[in-house]
Amino acid sequence: MSAGEGRRSVTVLGATGSVGLATVDLLERHSALFEVEAVVAHSDAAGLAAVARRLGARRAVVADATAKPELDAALEGSGVTTAAGLSAVIDAAAIPVDWTMAAISGAVGLTATIAAVRRGGAVALATKECLVCAGAAFMREVGAAGATLLPVDSEHNALLQALGGQSVDAVEAMTLTASGGPFRTWDAARIARARPEDALRHPTWSMGAKITIDSATLMNKGLEVIEAFHLFGVEAARLRVVVHPQSVIHGLVAFRDGAVTAGLASPDMRVPIAHALGHPGRLDTPAARVDLARLGAMTFEEPDLARFPALRLALEALAAGGGAPAVLNAANEIAVAAFLARRIAFGGIADLVEQTLSDAAGRGLTGEPATVDEALALDAEARALATARLPGHALPAH
Repeated sequence: MSAGEGRRSVTVLGATGSVGLATVDLLERHSALFEVEAVVAHSDAAGLAAVARRLGARRAVVADATAKPELDAALEGSGVTTAAGLSAVIDAAAIPVDWTMAAISGAVGLTATIAAVRRGGAVALATKECLVCAGAAFMREVGAAGATLLPVDSEHNALLQALGGQSVDAVEAMTLTASGGPFRTWDAARIARARPEDALRHPTWSMGAKITIDSATLMNKGLEVIEAFHLFGVEAARLRVVVHPQSVIHGLVAFRDGAVTAGLASPDMRVPIAHALGHPGRLDTPAARVDLARLGAMTFEEPDLARFPALRLALEALAAGGGAPAVLNAANEIAVAAFLARRIAFGGIADLVEQTLSDAAGRGLTGEPATVDEALALDAEARALATARLPGHALPAH
């Protein structure tokens, strides 16, 4: 990609999170190639204002309407248009641009990403809810709009590059790697007693609190398997997980003829984001280069589903299909928030998810959402069931 091709228009949804800030860094480094239409955040008005000024964005939007006065004050005299609320987020996502980073989590992220998909163009996907909660419906939207979906999770991006444009019919297996998180070598009893400060010490990646906890439970890898199922159209039986503590190989594709290709990179989110941002070309990044001689060795282990039951639950939810993945995701979000608030133990995260899956099945919440609205409704019901299982709550009447 070169400046001579003209500047591409960009919107960044989730501009103040870890993925968003990595995107902002790349946009600054390649400012001659891109013009930023809109930047969006949930409630960090000060951070969003700083990003808008750095990128020369035309519009800045906060989902939390109460943050609007602070955003206005921070951007006074800048010429940046401001807005707030869910409808303003959706409006920003629907602005016709060449490329959108979709990195807002939660229900608002799903709704905003759908709005971006529907106007076509390229959508760089970092919002798990789109595929975990509404995978089939979301992919139908992508197909109907003719949008280009570019995964920016390091694992899915590595699989995309390792696939090399080949048909998935030629694929024998796809393998996603996991670092193993901070508790890879801990025994089950010690893991169950882990504190939030222990779980937040990731050995290789720097991420937000929620995804860092998901990495500690290995739930993040289970969610990524569900995403890969929808992204690549590969059945669950051909998807694998392997623990790779060095986090250099992010994904591997094994073909029917016995050949295996792998996507390698340093653990820096700017690498997969740059691949999506430059697509179909390439952009320079400041990420450390892989030096195999200095690395010396790479190791691999089977994931331990007994010590890390969250991964088992995710794989079972994918096998069950229907609404199970959406329930799994919603329950996990409630459980992780409760753990970070010290309301439940680390071992209670998987327990709460399993209980919620059982409660949802008992109430007949097993059908796959046919639309995004149905996915959002199921998400809300599952959150209510999970919340009711927390200490001090009671299950709602059936």
